[in-house]
Amino acid sequence: MAQAMPPSLPFQPEPSQPIEEEKEQLPLKPYADALETGPDRIDVAGQIQPTQFIGKGEAERQRSPPFSQPRHRKSGSLRVNGAAKQSRPQNLVAEDSKNTDGGQLKSSKLTFDEEPKSERSQTELVSGRRAGARWEKSRIRFAPLSIPLQRRLQTFMVLAHTLSIALFLTTYFFLCSIPLFWPLLFPYTIYVLLSSAPSSGTLSHRSPLLRSLPIWSLFASYFPARLHRSARLEPTRKYVFGYHPHGIISHGAFAAFATEALGFSQLFPGITNTLTTLDTNFRIPFYRDFALAMGLASVSRESCENILSRGGPNGEGMGRAITIVVGGARESLDAQPHTLNLVLKRRRGFVKLAVRAGADLVPVLAFGENDLYDQVTGDTHPFVHRMQMLVKKCMGFTVPLFHARGVFNYDVGLMPYRKPLNVVVGRPVKVVQAKDGKVDDGYVDLIHAEYVRELERIWEEWRDRFDVDPRVELRIAE
Repeated sequence: MAQAMPPSLPFQPEPSQPIEEEKEQLPLKPYADALETGPDRIDVAGQIQPTQFIGKGEAERQRSPPFSQPRHRKSGSLRVNGAAKQSRPQNLVAEDSKNTDGGQLKSSKLTFDEEPKSERSQTELVSGRRAGARWEKSRIRFAPLSIPLQRRLQTFMVLAHTLSIALFLTTYFFLCSIPLFWPLLFPYTIYVLLSSAPSSGTLSHRSPLLRSLPIWSLFASYFPARLHRSARLEPTRKYVFGYHPHGIISHGAFAAFATEALGFSQLFPGITNTLTTLDTNFRIPFYRDFALAMGLASVSRESCENILSRGGPNGEGMGRAITIVVGGARESLDAQPHTLNLVLKRRRGFVKLAVRAGADLVPVLAFGENDLYDQVTGDTHPFVHRMQMLVKKCMGFTVPLFHARGVFNYDVGLMPYRKPLNVVVGRPVKVVQAKDGKVDDGYVDLIHAEYVRELERIWEEWRDRFDVDPRVELRIAE
């Protein structure tokens, strides 16, 4: 049996478009009001039932009949392929705005609460390193191109002094490869091996002109280096300067006592000082001539005694002085930045030399000498340290594995760092000359103890002035 149709409607549906509303001469209805009431709905009995939307937070409004079908789905769950799926919560929000004619418009929009985050995936994405990351920030700091000419000349002079032995040896072997020079090089080589000039004490090869050249001022100003005097020295006495610490290459000793760049003759007038070094350095062709012209001499006992007993105004060494780097090669292995470990406890040879020659002992402390280089330590590389000690025992010298800065960078190379270097000459320790060359060991110990006390006084008195790290302490070892 056919179902009866609902009775005809006694009204026309309200136009939904503004143009139709204007034709019907109906007042404009805001969109928000229309949305709140919604389109009318007809039930099965033919009665008009207004549709009401229930949004979140509007529980006070009357809900629609159970058989009604709302236009918008409420918050809740829905089924997809037979399975329940949680839908996102919805809110109905009213907004006020103005149209182009300045009229008030009311609108509403359906908003959704923030969807809960999904659970983290069990699979983690692991990435490798990014290519080129190291090149973005290099560990090597390169020197800029706009460097003043004076600083470039300073670097050149220090580089030439550091590589002087290698440069002279290279020149010698290059000339040996040319047969034309063989008649000259052969007798010269024999002369170098047999010459006694480094230990004669006459200082006949010394060149005051070479020692006073302005190029050595460039060398000293690289660090920069300064020479300081604690007390005046009488030109009628003899002196043995003890230089501490050895450092790697003893740049401070060379600048202060092998050249006139720091004004040694002005601070100590009437005194002729000779810097001593290993006798093997005077067996290197060409380099030995350069060293003798700079006033260097052998550190052997014979050489030191000859210098202190010959020459001077009285012909017996008055006004003569020698400088000995007391720590030697052994101390160079302990040359680390921010440390001051002196190999001095068992060093008595230079004290006995002073007693035999009747020369006063003058301690010299170089602040900053150990800060010019970094080197491989024996604690981290014990095998390397044992090999260095073996070389020292067999050949009398050792080779520290050091590094600092380069010519065109600040982090890698064999050039020393630009660190202030202050050489302080202490007060002389008076020494009475031994009779007939017999040295009393008790007297030697007494002079040695007084020498150490003067060295410690220099350290305590001047460390603050030269901005020494408070953690650095003077340590007398061996």
